[in-house]
Amino acid sequence: MRSTRDRIRHAISFELIALLIVTPVGALLFSKPISDIGVIAIGGATIATGWNYLYNLGFDHLMRRQTGSTRKSPAIRVAHAILFELGLLVVLLPFVAWYLQISLWEALVMDVAFALFYVVYAFVFNWGYDRVFPLPEWQMES
Repeated sequence: MRSTRDRIRHAISFELIALLIVTPVGALLFSKPISDIGVIAIGGATIATGWNYLYNLGFDHLMRRQTGSTRKSPAIRVAHAILFELGLLVVLLPFVAWYLQISLWEALVMDVAFALFYVVYAFVFNWGYDRVFPLPEWQMES
């Protein structure tokens, strides 16, 4: 399993790269000032960073208990990304509606758009991260 230091590197790099992409693109797509989308993105990233650490730690423990390994198949990676985003959506929806002074419906549409981006991004980022920083236990399983 990944060390605490590795999990922190993973969570921070995931969020920083995402912020560089999502803030300007979100401002353009939703016709909102970049400063407002920046606050939403940074607030969301802060919450997501903590969630990322806890979620991945729990997911890995569950995988190891269920399968004896933390190696993820493509199907498990898809489920992993979707479940992560659903959990985050529940927490962020009221914050987005409140901060942007929009309805819950508008916030849901915005959050779903961001979540769709993040599902794809999470899948690609995590796959790439695992290739750049593989765990020694995976080489023994091959």
